[in-house]
Amino acid sequence: MKTFKFLACSAVLAGILATTAAQAAECGTKDRITVSAFTWLSAASLAHLAQKILVAGYGCNAEVVPGDTVPTATSMLSKGEPDIAPELWLSSVGEIWTKAKEKGIIYKAGDIFSEGGQEGWWVPDYVVKEHPEIKSITDLAANAKLFAELENPAKGRLYGCPPGWACEITTNNLFKALKLESSFELFGPGSGENLKAAVARKVARHEPFVGYYWAPTDAVGKYNLVKLGMPAFEEENWKCLTDAKCTSPKVTGWKTGEVAVAVASTLKAKAPPVAEFLSKYTIPNSTVNKVLAWADDNKATPEDVATHFLKTEEAIWTKWVPADAAEKIKASVK
Repeated sequence: MKTFKFLACSAVLAGILATTAAQAAECGTKDRITVSAFTWLSAASLAHLAQKILVAGYGCNAEVVPGDTVPTATSMLSKGEPDIAPELWLSSVGEIWTKAKEKGIIYKAGDIFSEGGQEGWWVPDYVVKEHPEIKSITDLAANAKLFAELENPAKGRLYGCPPGWACEITTNNLFKALKLESSFELFGPGSGENLKAAVARKVARHEPFVGYYWAPTDAVGKYNLVKLGMPAFEEENWKCLTDAKCTSPKVTGWKTGEVAVAVASTLKAKAPPVAEFLSKYTIPNSTVNKVLAWADDNKATPEDVATHFLKTEEAIWTKWVPADAAEKIKASVK
């Protein structure tokens, strides 16, 4: 009897081990894989999305961990972890990123946003439809009165970048380079939330708005913001625009932000299937804007956003993974 029980237990244990080994083979590693969720919605949602795909599709032991741009990049440089940072804006971690790449600790699997991170001056879509003469930032001076507000009817109002953000320097210098001081006031919104509230208020009233914004974000998708055209990008002019001490700024287009799927090199070595997925992990900016707008309307958590994306954007994410993994992921969100 004892022998039978022993054999039965051994068979069960062997079955469990076989299942675990099969899962590890699909993932490539039994080790825990950490995915860093930054503090803003898009980055946190992308972390949960990657984690769900790794767990459901590949059988990985993947976990979302809290993080933020500089602390996460620093940790990846010094400790080689977390394993994945799906939305790392390289302009914010230039020196850290360069050191980590030189040491072979981190690599860029791909660009998470197909059109890169976009910054510039934006208007609601009805502004360009009703005023086709406004196509570019160079058209603003001649149409300043359109953007005037009651507090200062003699000048248009251009909403600037929130204080303390890197874009504050660039926006202020671009304002000077375009010589807009005589026709516009550069209005400080005070915070990112205040800037978003100003956009919402203007759109609700169908009033003109022009100001700094970035994408992908929920506001761009929800309020149908359109980025005004800009001159071609010029590296030397850009260096001056981003320098707080620049005394004679010149106009240039905004540099497209490089937003990487950053991965620890050790993960690529031990989990090739995961590395293959991450190399394809890229999403059209317009889709990100749309999904984030849905999240804002529905007060969704990052995990909710990830699940919603898997349910509604199969045409995109099924291209990232093998067919058998896709079927497992579909089953996990039904």
